[in-house]
Amino acid sequence: MPLRINQRRFPVKTETKQTIDSIISEMKQDVIRWRRYLHQHPELSFHEHKTSQFVYETLQSFGGLDVSRPTATSVMARLIGRQPGPVVALRADMDALPIQEENTFAFTSQNKGVMHACGHDGHTAILLGTAKALVRLQEHVQGEIRFLFQHAEETWPGGAQEMVQAGAMDGVDAVFGIHLWASLDIGKVGIVYGPMMASMDKFTLIIQGKGGHAALPHQTIDSIAVGSQVVTNLQHIVSRNTDPLEHTVLSVTQFVAGTTFNVIPDSVQIRGTVRTLNQSVRQSLPVLMERVIKGVTEAHGATYDLQYVFGYHPVVNHEQTTRIVEETVLDIFSEEALDKMKPNMAGEDFSAFQQEAPGTFFYIGAGNKEKGIIYPHHHPRFTVDEDALETGVKMFVHTVFTFVEKESQRLHN
Repeated sequence: MPLRINQRRFPVKTETKQTIDSIISEMKQDVIRWRRYLHQHPELSFHEHKTSQFVYETLQSFGGLDVSRPTATSVMARLIGRQPGPVVALRADMDALPIQEENTFAFTSQNKGVMHACGHDGHTAILLGTAKALVRLQEHVQGEIRFLFQHAEETWPGGAQEMVQAGAMDGVDAVFGIHLWASLDIGKVGIVYGPMMASMDKFTLIIQGKGGHAALPHQTIDSIAVGSQVVTNLQHIVSRNTDPLEHTVLSVTQFVAGTTFNVIPDSVQIRGTVRTLNQSVRQSLPVLMERVIKGVTEAHGATYDLQYVFGYHPVVNHEQTTRIVEETVLDIFSEEALDKMKPNMAGEDFSAFQQEAPGTFFYIGAGNKEKGIIYPHHHPRFTVDEDALETGVKMFVHTVFTFVEKESQRLHN
């Protein structure tokens, strides 16, 4: 159901804002400490056992929260306000990546080949700080705030859908999520109205030919030659079969074939990803791909097997919840802090939560060239400016109060 939020601005009362900012400032070192602990102890998707236990125990130490485990490696906490009101969910992801860290600071990963190279340690610390702050502000809370500590964002089928299926989004009126963003300068908050991040689908294609001696190619059906033509022709789908105004990406990322220099292999395996911001375009892409693949393989006497997997939905931000985020930035920071960004073709399973309730996913600037924090996400030297953690906590806490206050005004109008 569409939100019916009054469009006039109702900023959080000045005295409440000052109280919020004072509490968050007092907790800054706690949030940094939590982030560093999590950075030292990363765990891969669906294996976040120690991470989720740390989160669970930390939440319990705050008091005032109903803490539960919707799935084996996720955590949910509920804070019930003193007065009735809407249910607002806040989300952080907790999993790390299979990357060997190359940073040299004191709190680098202690788990060989595993690293928080995407900022999820910071997201988790931010949401812990948000929960602690809101527990202390419980007398000002209306309705329910639900804290979703999600497992397995990095690996399809993703943890978000599992949490949804476990009931984590039942009754939620709005959901908000953040991502520390390395390419956005510290002090900035990035928002996108509407489509923000792409669907994330993948495919595996086996082309079956007929192997033989490399000196006698006429006696074979050269799977490498056929596969190469398929790769080339697949690129025409984006350039010639989809609207150039629609964001679409088709990338072949693996081409595996052969065992030695003088043997034409029987088959090749081709894998890749397909991404778009448009759901109708998304549904057409596997049909277009199969048409190309079928035509090329039949022309050369080869056969094929295509496995196409639909992954995460596009992240599409709801207009009114995004307006709330924008107004929060303007209220607690400044117009200079707001960055209205373009969509990008990365994928995020926050979209599963948006299928259940209106919601907005937004960026917290975490890059800082002066501190040498310049490496992109998923790089072995990735890190974040830890000053961004306080920005993230402020944005979450103030966004909750802004949303609830606008809902209250709507109900009383």
